[in-house]
Amino acid sequence: MKEKTETEYFNENQVKLARFAKALGHPVRIYILELLSKQTCCYSGDMAEELPIARSTLSQHLKELKNSGLIQGSIEPPKIRYCLNKDNWQLAKKLFKNIFES
Repeated sequence: MKEKTETEYFNENQVKLARFAKALGHPVRIYILELLSKQTCCYSGDMAEELPIARSTLSQHLKELKNSGLIQGSIEPPKIRYCLNKDNWQLAKKLFKNIFES
């Protein structure tokens, strides 16, 4: 018997919402999202100066947020600039609103 895949059990919005929720599961990531929501973009080096964590740890948190689609990064050697992914940010707000209001 063939095992069902995730997308056969859950719809696309459920999968996306779970990915967003996982990305929101750490206070550092919440801080990063709050920071980015208040400005156009931010360089990872600037964030590293504000947070009491190692740069490698910050990099892992940024990677998780980027993998979820909530942020996007562009390389501007020698720096990396991060911004909210506005489309996915709006989608996350809509999906969370839907689940909390149901």
